[in-house]
Amino acid sequence: RLEGLIKMADLTINLAAICTPADYNTRPLDTIYSNFIDALPVVKYCSENSKRLIHFSTCEVYGKTIGSFLPKDHPLRKEAEFYVLTEDESPCIFGPIVKQRWSYACAKQLIERLVFAEGAENGLEFTIVRPFNWIGPRMDFIPGVDGPSEGVPRVLACFSNNLLRREPLKLVDGGESQRTFVYIKDAIEAVLLMIENPARANGHIFNVGNPDNEVTVRELAEMMTEVYAKVSGEPPLEEPVIDVSAKEFYGEGYDDSDKRIPD
Repeated sequence: RLEGLIKMADLTINLAAICTPADYNTRPLDTIYSNFIDALPVVKYCSENSKRLIHFSTCEVYGKTIGSFLPKDHPLRKEAEFYVLTEDESPCIFGPIVKQRWSYACAKQLIERLVFAEGAENGLEFTIVRPFNWIGPRMDFIPGVDGPSEGVPRVLACFSNNLLRREPLKLVDGGESQRTFVYIKDAIEAVLLMIENPARANGHIFNVGNPDNEVTVRELAEMMTEVYAKVSGEPPLEEPVIDVSAKEFYGEGYDDSDKRIPD
């Protein structure tokens, strides 16, 4: 059935994935199957039937920045070449195998390599998209409201859930990780350009993010607490945030990257 649908289409866009960080080290098998094994036939059928493919990957394929291996006070950590992520030049640096949080990034990177190889050897027309923290309506679920009562959604939904329940926002390892965010409308405009300009997009990988919109997770928590207080009229809690360890929040085998800045 999948091959029949691909044969009928002018373009295939593969968005299917498990992409919630809380699942990467607690459901590593499902994560690997969803992001690599289940994507194999999509790539195969597009290649065999000469159909164009836009494959959604992730900024997670970059893993850890080069700068994260330098001492925290090292002056080179501020040099762009040690942390800015470039599609065709930046290395992909993951943690050890026991840190199963990298199951997602590794599966995504391997399917990227397969797509690229199909293009090189068999002429597959492809574009790879690497999203950098897209945000907007319906991006995730609020536990027990519009999704399962259990589970840990991504950071904005997680913080929203805490605010609605009048609970302190939990900052994993102090909330020091830095992220860039881009609104979904802007991101979709970028994808539409790829769809509408195949001659320019084919054979390329694109970061889709906003390098000028970086915050630490702690700063994000502070902003969301302030905005929610204004919107709801409820005063912030006396202790609006609490620090928790990655092991306590995500379980054994969690790891993370320090920052992700698209070029």
